[in-house]
Amino acid sequence: MKIAVVGATGLVGGVMLQVLQERGFAHCDVLAAASPKSVGKQIDFGGQQLTVMSVEDAIAARPQYAVFSAGAATSRQYAPLFAETGCTVIDNSSCWRMHDDVPLVVPEINMDTVTPATRIIANPNCSTIQLVLALSRLHSRYHIRRLVVSTYQSITGTGIKAVRQLEAEEAYFAEHDVESSSLRKSMERELGQDYQPAYPNQIFRNLFPHGGDFLPDGYTTEEEKLVNETRKILRSPDIRVSATVARVPVVGGHSESANVEFTEEFDIAEVNSLLASTPGVILCDDPSHNLYPTPVMAHHRDEVFVGRVRRDPSQPRTLNLWVVADNLRKGAATNAIQILQALTNK
Repeated sequence: MKIAVVGATGLVGGVMLQVLQERGFAHCDVLAAASPKSVGKQIDFGGQQLTVMSVEDAIAARPQYAVFSAGAATSRQYAPLFAETGCTVIDNSSCWRMHDDVPLVVPEINMDTVTPATRIIANPNCSTIQLVLALSRLHSRYHIRRLVVSTYQSITGTGIKAVRQLEAEEAYFAEHDVESSSLRKSMERELGQDYQPAYPNQIFRNLFPHGGDFLPDGYTTEEEKLVNETRKILRSPDIRVSATVARVPVVGGHSESANVEFTEEFDIAEVNSLLASTPGVILCDDPSHNLYPTPVMAHHRDEVFVGRVRRDPSQPRTLNLWVVADNLRKGAATNAIQILQALTNK
């Protein structure tokens, strides 16, 4: 079997290569493809060295599968070209997610939307994956009417440039006598062009309610994804969703606070049972021992962790819960490779 990883030199691409090894694909002919500036680089894959090739060369090699994590523009240009050769593409960008004829897949929920004729499959946004997986069995049982979700998203969701910004700001603060509130201005003044942040705001000792680009209605593209993708994956276009995305100085994973109103009454004990029995979900909820999900707990793990499960006393049939997952793994790479596993098992 021949598998191309497009965007192999990026944060998510590197994790995809790691998950391929972990999940039984180390024996396959893996092609590492990336942008022209990375062509010729060497990448370790299970003890063997892969030479990074161009995307065009990867297409010419005619792989059976291509897993993309190289941005929407690259996916828009090259995914159809892979598909034309008979290759099945699993794309991690936002490019194809809301196309009516492209399945948007979390394997534990809706792998049945993929048919033998499917050539492009969309991997959902990282914050969406963990949310819908946690809610999937609850929705089947009680039917979600309205969902209010606030996310606390790791900087790794933005990419390596954001990680470098946090590291640079932390190092500068440790070495200089400067107030954290004036850190960014001090760095801009002293470092000039050498300080190239990923965010419009300081992230060290800070957080901000801004993920993606702002839209005319005041929401952001990250918030819009949570609304539209949740409805599509759960096959419930009438769910009312309101989202707020915040970026936090964390590297381990995304956290989410979800307030869920159902159309039917629920029992907390049954809710916990449904959560604990959901494939890929770990119920972690013991307040008496201060046990609840955190990004540190989820880091390098493939499961979605759920805790702080409690009834909302302010209105009927409404539940509060806290959801955490490693955004580079289940939120991106692992979900994509799980789709690949399901396809090869078929």
